[in-house]
Amino acid sequence: MPLDDPSAKRPNLPASIWEALLRGARCRCPRCGDGKIFRRWLKPVDSCPSCQLDISGQRADDFPAYIAIFVTGHLLAPVIIALASSENLSAWAVLAIIIPLAVAMMLLMLQPSKGAVIALQWWNGMHGFRKERLPESDEDTTP
Repeated sequence: MPLDDPSAKRPNLPASIWEALLRGARCRCPRCGDGKIFRRWLKPVDSCPSCQLDISGQRADDFPAYIAIFVTGHLLAPVIIALASSENLSAWAVLAIIIPLAVAMMLLMLQPSKGAVIALQWWNGMHGFRKERLPESDEDTTP
């Protein structure tokens, strides 16, 4: 749905990049915030069911996995240190706790991080997305 068409209903555009990223992390369309952007776990829809934003051109590639690895590593580092310094746990017990926890965290973070990467691409007008912003208000221009 182009913004130039006066008869078309205007989507609820985000006010900032952070709002767009949050919408993406919630697996919602970064443009309208209503439609789901995934039809399966990591497979995005071709277009938003609410505002018809074409999502097929997105190129998230490996960046969501890098984000998930980075966040998982930083969140688990203190846990690993605490468990490894415990004299009551063997190395096998520490591994039995950390490995499933790390895998679960990675799997849970992949879809939200991919949604946020798609939202980042939309916000910056990358990979076929058109840069769309809310119109500037008159309050911002008055001295």
